[in-house]
Amino acid sequence: MALYLDIHPANPQPRLISKVGDILRDGGLVAYPTDSGYALGAALDNPDALDRIRSIRKLDDKHHFTLVCKDFAQLGHFVYLDNAEFRAIKAATPGPYTFILRATPEVPRRMAHPKKKTVGVRIPATPLVQAMLAEIGEPILSSSLILPGTTDVLTEGWTVKEELDHVVDAVIDTGECGLEPTTVVDWTTGEPEVVRVGAGDPSRFE
Repeated sequence: MALYLDIHPANPQPRLISKVGDILRDGGLVAYPTDSGYALGAALDNPDALDRIRSIRKLDDKHHFTLVCKDFAQLGHFVYLDNAEFRAIKAATPGPYTFILRATPEVPRRMAHPKKKTVGVRIPATPLVQAMLAEIGEPILSSSLILPGTTDVLTEGWTVKEELDHVVDAVIDTGECGLEPTTVVDWTTGEPEVVRVGAGDPSRFE
C-alpha cells in the first residue's frame, strides 16, 4: 500500500520532503503533482524505475522519459544546447514544457532513446517539485501519469491513490495540480517541432 503524504503547496514541510527524499534514495517510485498534472518519479540511478513506469503506463522502449531539473544550469549538464536552443528554452523555463534534446553522457544509457540518444527535460515551477529536487540534489527521472487507454493526465491525489495504491511507494497530495500535460517540443532536428500541445503556449515554438 502506498504511503499518502499531504504536503503544503506553497510551503512544503521539511520533514515530509525529507521523507520523500528517503523514499527516492531507497529506490522507491512516487506519484507527485506538478504544474502539468501528476507524474511518476524516481531517482536517476534507480535501475528498476524505468521498468516499473513502463509497466504502469504500458509503454514501449521508444518512449521518451523526462529528467525533471531544478534549474537551467542543471538541465545543461544532461543535454546539448546550441545558441538558439539555449535562448529559446531559457526564456520558457520554468514552465509547463518538455523539451526533447540530444543527451550528454551524463544521462544513463538505459534512459536515453535507444536509437536517437535523446531525452526529455523540463523545469517545473511548483514549490513541491523544487523542494524535492533540492532535497535529492539531482534531477528526477519522470514520466507524466497518463494511464493506458486514456489521454488525460491524472490531477487528483485521491484518484492516484485508488489507481496506483499497490504499484507505487508513495502518493503526494498538495491539493494543487495542473490540469493539462506539458507541451512537448522536439529540438532534435535543429528546429523546434511541437509534438504535443499542452499547458505551455506552443506559439513561441511554431
